[in-house]
Amino acid sequence: MRLKDKRCIVTGGASGFGLGIARRFVEEGARVAILDIREDAAREAAEQMGEAALPLWCDVSDRTAVEAATASVEAAFGGIDVLVNNAGWTHRNKPVLEVTEDEFDRLFAVNVKSIYHFTRAVAPIWRAQGGGVMLNIGSTAGIRPRPGLTWYNATKAAANLATRSLALELAPDKVRVNALAPVAGETPLLASFMGEDTPERRAAFLATVPLGRFSTPRDVANAALWLCSDEAEFITGVVLEVDGGRTI
Repeated sequence: MRLKDKRCIVTGGASGFGLGIARRFVEEGARVAILDIREDAAREAAEQMGEAALPLWCDVSDRTAVEAATASVEAAFGGIDVLVNNAGWTHRNKPVLEVTEDEFDRLFAVNVKSIYHFTRAVAPIWRAQGGGVMLNIGSTAGIRPRPGLTWYNATKAAANLATRSLALELAPDKVRVNALAPVAGETPLLASFMGEDTPERRAAFLATVPLGRFSTPRDVANAALWLCSDEAEFITGVVLEVDGGRTI
């Protein structure tokens, strides 16, 4: 098992990519705290995975909630080895001048400030333990942006670059920091990314992906598994594109 006895946090772990990552990690021997703002969904996901999964409510944009969830995981698991910053949000695809200030603020709070909060909460634990792994879920939107999602694109570009900077700064503490940049996938956010989920829009989007399909939670989970395992012990500061060739 590639993550045997690893103690992991997956934010936004009750659905989409986060759920796929949490399941894959449990399959590979990890204990996983499933953090989600939807407590019932987190509990349901954990029940499906068994005793290795711990459901916890957490609003990743709130510092107090992040600190409380981190403390709960550390107490339950005796430490934290892997943090996956997966929780994310987007507004519906629309012209940039129609995006409200509240939508803008929520985008950056969920997609960017959450990484700040969890770095502050978890990095001291890793320093005391002698190392750890952070994986941020960025996006191809932060590399090859699409119209109608300007500020979402900006948050994912921030996540991608913060990953590389954190990798440099935390390396002396033996902390590896990497990111995944998935192309749009079959998740609850897909309709919002496209603006309208129709066969025509799906076909138009898929025409931009050389391998001709959306990403799946399993695709992202397999990449996450490798980057968070000891097999990637010399890999840090990487933004790995899981995109079927979309960013080429």
